Amino acid sequence: MNKNYYAVLMAGGVGSRFWPISTTENPKQFHDMLGAGQSLIQKTFQRLNKFVPTENILILTNERYNDLVLEQLPLVKQEQVVLEPAMRNTAPCILYAALKIQKMNPNGVMIVAPSDHWIEDENAFASDVIECFDKCEKEEVLCTLGIVPTFPNTGFGYIEFEKDNDSTLKKVNQFREKPDYETAKEFVAQGNFLWNAGIFMWSVNTIVNAFKNYQPSQYELFCSGMDDYNTSSESKFIKENYPKAENISIDYAILEQSKSIYVRPATFDWNDLGTWGSLYDKLEKDSDNNAVVNSKVLSQDAHGNMIRSPKGKIVVVDGLEDYIIVDKEEVLLIYPKSKEQDIKQVLAKVKDKYGDKYA
Repeated sequence: MNKNYYAVLMAGGVGSRFWPISTTENPKQFHDMLGAGQSLIQKTFQRLNKFVPTENILILTNERYNDLVLEQLPLVKQEQVVLEPAMRNTAPCILYAALKIQKMNPNGVMIVAPSDHWIEDENAFASDVIECFDKCEKEEVLCTLGIVPTFPNTGFGYIEFEKDNDSTLKKVNQFREKPDYETAKEFVAQGNFLWNAGIFMWSVNTIVNAFKNYQPSQYELFCSGMDDYNTSSESKFIKENYPKAENISIDYAILEQSKSIYVRPATFDWNDLGTWGSLYDKLEKDSDNNAVVNSKVLSQDAHGNMIRSPKGKIVVVDGLEDYIIVDKEEVLLIYPKSKEQDIKQVLAKVKDKYGDKYA
């Protein structure tokens, strides 16, 4: 296994669209959403660990999830858990992790990957990433994986690449915001647009230099702690300085400004598992087209539902079609799949009326 390969696993999100299973105290990446016997973060770690040495995988997360990470990933040591003392979007935490890796190994190349995505063909995933790593080791470029669109999805950002390019790694023209439906249809029809999966590869030197060029204040802030990184004084420096960082995404901070970005159209199936509906799409269905996790279901005239309960619980459903039915301890959600994007607003109302206990 290549000792220059590193991974930064992003595990700080809350996943509020998966409420009531995903909560602030125990978000979706720490749950077995697929009923497969492993949580999403465990699956992601295992996938990366096929080609990245165990000790080279860093887990980027919020302080409150430190114990959950160590509990679910027993191979990970405390020094591999990179804790954010404040929520500051993706750019600051990626720079922080890159500087830590650069100090360990200036020849390092790294992948930044979300902890809660579904990828079936893990060998194809590894092959695509290593192809990007090879380019990043040889050239000062940033690489990303793009997903070939299967329909005009308005929930993802898109990556536009140069059309006249027979290489598997294609030069990126620009990143595009989440489009409306008509624009998404145009993107798909043009054939040189990919969904942005939020999976990035680069050498540590290239990404640090990119921050130096495009985000000099962030660069100076975090570089001032170089002597402290990977030592006992790191925590003190980060607690004092991390909250000073600008709240900005890696997309806005670096990717939309760099002129040296390449995209690899993914050769694997992918799902961001962002909503109950996207989970429904990936699960096996029963004879009534219901997707069931953990439950024992007795259904009558019930079709196309996403049903989840505590393991072994009997759920009787009659006359419902295309609903999300989730039973979790003190919360029962019965909600139309067509309105799944509104679950965040429902959660806000629950918090207002009943308090944070249920959120």
